Amino acid sequence: MDDCIFCRIANGEIPSATLFEDDDFRVILDLGPATKGHALILPKQHYANIYELPEELASKAILLAKKMAEAMSEGLEADGFNIVQNNGEAAGQTVFHFHMHLIPRYEKDGAGIGWKPGKLTDEIKEEILNKVKVK
Repeated sequence: MDDCIFCRIANGEIPSATLFEDDDFRVILDLGPATKGHALILPKQHYANIYELPEELASKAILLAKKMAEAMSEGLEADGFNIVQNNGEAAGQTVFHFHMHLIPRYEKDGAGIGWKPGKLTDEIKEEILNKVKVK
């Protein structure tokens, strides 16, 4: 897509600090990092979210995330690692081109990625079990 900034970055039309590139993906440093080393996995083809991403590319993306997490954790001496992927505005997606955040974590880094745990009641559990069907 001509108007998609991530398409333009992934395909080299806009310069980026590239950590990795192959035929399907480019991994770049995030310009607004949560922590030192925060990077993004961008597919070179446009898919708005995980729902549009073909299964083969989804598999490749998670394998690439694993490889990148290993290399980044070792190289940056991270204490932990978050792999984050948001879908839809309600989930925090702000650029509607599938991407995965690779966030090295360090003791007391203050990144604050998390949520307040709720409670799974029997009623809600049964509702979910009855409504969610994997095809």
